[in-house]
Amino acid sequence: MTNLKPIIAILGASGHGKVVADLAEQLGYEVSFYDDAYPTKTQLEHWDIVGTFNDLLACKVENVEVIVAIGNNVVRKQKCNELKQYGFDLARLIHPSATVSQYAKVAEGTVVLAGAVINAFAEIGHGCIINTSAVIEHDTKIGEYSHICPNTALAGAVKIGKCCWIGIGSQIIQLISVGDYTLVGAGSVVVKSLPANVTAFGSPAVVVKSDKKS
Repeated sequence: MTNLKPIIAILGASGHGKVVADLAEQLGYEVSFYDDAYPTKTQLEHWDIVGTFNDLLACKVENVEVIVAIGNNVVRKQKCNELKQYGFDLARLIHPSATVSQYAKVAEGTVVLAGAVINAFAEIGHGCIINTSAVIEHDTKIGEYSHICPNTALAGAVKIGKCCWIGIGSQIIQLISVGDYTLVGAGSVVVKSLPANVTAFGSPAVVVKSDKKS
């Protein structure tokens, strides 16, 4: 009997990869993992790891979608861009228990996990992670390859730059901007806009480190 399930290749056999694979199966996909630890590592729980990133690039198959399940924003960006250059279709995975407004936009390569809420006219860029129970309020814009961690709440019209990390349990009040490549530490409360390339932490959040990117 022919297997009619769509196939998804998941790059990154890690803890986050497990969560993404579980979601993909719930959405009806058959999962194959790729990771550069192969062939030293050939299994992630019950899922087979079938090759490296270069193996994936070398064996592009029509009608196979790809998702990059790598937590590091910069590495995820690099891998997604290379896959697109090779002509791969990046999946967009949204958990059945997530609430996504009909007026919100979620770009390809993004994963929206269980219990997340994305409200009206919010926009989520390419390759983002909207993690478990995160709340993205109306008109908020998330730049590409950013990670919004579990139980984070972003109020209305917040702007998050590209490759940002908004730590678990953080809160950002309305109309705040966070610059590219900025990290907000776990449990922080952001009440003033933050520049690019900094680490901020606390309640209220203050800049504790500056790290200029080239």
